[in-house]
Amino acid sequence: MSKKVLILSSSPRKGGNSDVLCDEFLKGAKDAGNHVEKIFLRDKKINYCSGCGLCNTNDYSGCSQKDDMAEILDKMIESDVIVFATPIYFYTICGQLKTLIDRCCAKYTKINNKDFYYIMTAADMNPQSMDRAIIEFEGFLACLSGANEKGILRATGVWQKGEINATRYMKDAYIMGKNV
Repeated sequence: MSKKVLILSSSPRKGGNSDVLCDEFLKGAKDAGNHVEKIFLRDKKINYCSGCGLCNTNDYSGCSQKDDMAEILDKMIESDVIVFATPIYFYTICGQLKTLIDRCCAKYTKINNKDFYYIMTAADMNPQSMDRAIIEFEGFLACLSGANEKGILRATGVWQKGEINATRYMKDAYIMGKNV
């Protein structure tokens, strides 16, 4: 059965290491017959949550901010699978992805019964250096009904743009996508 897969690439560099792994995941998921869309967050305008509380009113009228987040959030709700991809900076997810997660506040109760995959890249050689990032993801998933953590790719030892291309992580990302 074909699934709707949404890949959220939060790399600040188009063609950066985590972004390239997104493309490999996408190829695998498409080769398996799934409908796949990748959103490169750098190309989107996503403001910080202002904490205004409008989204928590009884007569829900959406978020007070008019940016690209409403469209992304609707795509998250419609998808079966969500992939979070991030470079690891200072042992956790990048700011672009954290901002997106914070902005899910408006409709997080509608992000139900999704499978989640994480793609992370870091210059550090130790896979455990990404544990804090996983805790960040798990904190978000703990707020969602029926969220399933399905796969984690920890690509270590890659810093400079393009270093990922000569690693086994390319194949790992493809296989993870193929097995969605």
